[in-house]
Amino acid sequence: MSIPHTKRVCQIIQLKPEHEREYMALHASVWPGVLAALARHHIADYSIHYHAPLRLLVATFKYTGSDYDADMRGIAADPETQRWWKVTDGMQESFVEGATGSGGEVPWWQELPEVFRFEGGST
Repeated sequence: MSIPHTKRVCQIIQLKPEHEREYMALHASVWPGVLAALARHHIADYSIHYHAPLRLLVATFKYTGSDYDADMRGIAADPETQRWWKVTDGMQESFVEGATGSGGEVPWWQELPEVFRFEGGST
């Protein structure tokens, strides 16, 4: 069963090499409060992939709500998410010029434009 959504998002950021093991361990057991904030703000099917040769983290998710900007502000205002970001932001290097951290005025993760989508289905 597919998840209804209004927006599909793909983002990238670079992982600092000295934090690879710690980052993977942290994401093997994401804090329940962080997951709850994502769910409350209509984030579904969230995953992060890692390409080690480039130290590239690739995140994808579906947004199922009706006001993306308001929900992103809601996530940024969540105290547990803010604590999570204080731990994880120092492990990452943003590709976005002027970015200073998650939840700031400038996005921390670089959002990528979608260039192709195949939904599948019967033929």
